[in-house]
Order: sequence, then structure tokens, then C-alpha cells
Amino acid sequence: MTTETITAAAAGTWRLGDRTVNRLGYGAMRIMAKADGTPSDRDTVIAVLRRAVDLGVNHIDTAAFYFSALRSANELINTALAPYPDDLVITTKVGPGRGPSGEWLPAARPEQLRGQVEENLRQLGRDHLDVVNLRIGAALERGEGSLADRFGALAELREAGLIRHLGLSNVGAEHLAEAMTIAPVVCVQNKYSLTTAREDDTLITLCAEHGVAFVPFFAIAGGGNVSGAPSKREQTDRDRAAAAAAEQVAREHGVTPAQVRLAWTLHKGANVLAIPGTGNLEHLEQNVAAGALRLTDDDLARLDTIG
Repeated sequence: MTTETITAAAAGTWRLGDRTVNRLGYGAMRIMAKADGTPSDRDTVIAVLRRAVDLGVNHIDTAAFYFSALRSANELINTALAPYPDDLVITTKVGPGRGPSGEWLPAARPEQLRGQVEENLRQLGRDHLDVVNLRIGAALERGEGSLADRFGALAELREAGLIRHLGLSNVGAEHLAEAMTIAPVVCVQNKYSLTTAREDDTLITLCAEHGVAFVPFFAIAGGGNVSGAPSKREQTDRDRAAAAAAEQVAREHGVTPAQVRLAWTLHKGANVLAIPGTGNLEHLEQNVAAGALRLTDDDLARLDTIG
């Protein structure tokens, strides 16, 4: 499969509220550091962001807490892409955060969410945010505070015009049901791949029934180190079986295993949006080209036996 003329439009489109995006998007978490954890090259990742838009990517996922000692994802996006194309949808997340010294803050209180929204606005140089996901952290999972209070606070900011659309991250069906009683939900963003969170197969269907996008993160790899790939020690038999199946399908199609994993993700439903991240131009073009890869029923059957 050639990558020369393939753009993100090959993956098809989905509507996030009143905005139409190509289903093959871009995740900004990886632009702060290389796979080995060393700082990214600033000029290179700016070029990657610009090339992504050139290739038709019009959905970028980010967060104010995506920063390191040397890099801020939002600042890099602002530098690379402002003034922003009219069709570009930038999705960000609030709930967790980082303090001034970079310390991790697991869950903002409802009254702190406006500050997180305003920080994203300032960093991105915008007067409103296209989509804001409320990420559910460990505090909420332990019953400390309520989703309703936090999502309600974001709904008020939506009414005030600071946010256009709302979504959820790291949630289950019960959270989606509760949030939809408070305000419209346009997307759910969860960790999901060949080998992780496959219980979300039913959540994808539920989202589709309500016109909600399902947006997996770590779709290429299951998570683990800074690159998102599990270390050899962390790999399970299922990880190894998935890798073998993806490599076999990739050889048959003349593509990379990462492209197979992305294509499998997009095949899970018309409402599934992929947001692979990379700081490498070649990998970016391969990721975008994966939107044109059509897996056969046999391919899907072999890959789906992993879950």
C-alpha cells in the first residue's frame, strides 16, 4: 500500500457535535518526548504537526497537562498551527493536571475546572475550546466527589461559550448515562486496543446508538512505558499473540503492524476515531495511510481472537 497520496480523508468522517472530522486524527502526547523518553526535537515535532494538517488531519487531541521540563504540547500546537484552519477540531482534557513544578494532581475539584479550561485557552491561543473531555481519575473511582458536580461545572462553561462540546475519558457505560442527563456528550475517550479494555467493545456499540464517538488512546500499543509500548517484562501471552497476528496480517498486506492495529481500530465501528501520536514524519504518514487499509473478514477474525 503506497502512502504517497493517501490523506486522512481515506478513513471516512464522523461528526463531533456540529463539527465534521476525519476519523484518522492525531494525539499530541507523544510530541514532548521520543520513545526512549529523551526530549523531542522542537523543529521536528512542529514539522510533524504541520504535515499532519497537510495530510488532512483535522482532529487533534491534547491537554494542558501534556508537558515536560522542556516541552508543552499545547504551546507546540499553537506555534505550529495558529492561525488555525477553520476545519481543525482541537480536543483537550481536564480533571487531572500538573502543578507549577510539574507535580501530578490527580483530580480537580469542580470549582477548579474553570481554571484548567482557561489554561488550555491561554496555551492554545483560542477564545473557546472545540471539545473538552472530563477525565475520570482515581479519586472519582473511589467515590470522592461526583461526576455530576464536575460535568455540571463544565456544562456551565459550555453555556458561557468557553466550550463548544463536551466528552468523557476513562469511563464506563454508567458514567456516560449519568453525563448525558446533564449535557450532550459527543465523545468517549478510553484506553483500548487489541489487548486492552476489550470490555469496551459493548461501550463502542452503546456510544454509536447515541451518536457518540469512541476515541481510543494507546490503540497501537497497550500502554506501559512513555512510548505506550509494554516492556518485555510486562508483555503477556496475549500481547505476544497479538503482535504475531498483527505481523502476519501486515506481511500479507505489505504494511506495518502498527498500520494493521490502526486499521483494526477503525474497523470496530463507524463512530470510532483513531488518534495515534508520533514525533516522526515517516510514522505520521504511515499512520495516516492506515486509514485506507481495508482488512478482510479473515484478517479481522484472526485479530479478534486475541481479545
